[in-house]
Amino acid sequence: MIQVFAFYLFAALTCIAGAVTILARNPVHSVLWLIVAFFNAAGLMVLAGAEFIAMLLVIVYVGAVAVLFLFVVMMLDIDFAELRAGFIRNFPLGLLLAVVLLVELGVGIGAWSVGGIKLGTPDGTAAVPQGASNIEAIGLLLYSKYLFLFEAAGVLLLVAMVGAIVLTHRKRTGVRGQNVSRQVARRPGEATVNVKPEIGQGVSL
Repeated sequence: MIQVFAFYLFAALTCIAGAVTILARNPVHSVLWLIVAFFNAAGLMVLAGAEFIAMLLVIVYVGAVAVLFLFVVMMLDIDFAELRAGFIRNFPLGLLLAVVLLVELGVGIGAWSVGGIKLGTPDGTAAVPQGASNIEAIGLLLYSKYLFLFEAAGVLLLVAMVGAIVLTHRKRTGVRGQNVSRQVARRPGEATVNVKPEIGQGVSL
């Protein structure tokens, strides 16, 4: 009984949070409601027995993506009047995209009701070991059968991160760089200068 109550609670909160994310006038409030939707979706994944997906939702989407959106939205100087004008201007295009997505969803549900596509016969190599949790089964597959692909994805992410750092720290003309060692070695006597200006005269800097 508690499982059914928890499912309907998480499902209702996810739908409500998703709707408020779209309908909220303030972008900061939209991001906060998106975080609420991610947390409730993670609860649904736990009820479905996919605790690894729930952990990804909390760590990756809430801890990285949604927080990044929140920082970007809060740091930008957003003109809400212009934002509302752009929403009204692009409303027909958004409505058309919504109709297309609804049609695709209907086609997908119809295809699923007819029957799934048979992609092949499983050979048993990806079977979940008896007594192993969802996370243990995924770990066994990643570090055994798909080890090379997993390591290749890690190398690609590392190269992308290094490339972003190199592009950010490239030397540009007209930009003064930060000399950390000089700042650390500076003494208080070099930072302040005591002057005694005469009455009626300014201070030359």
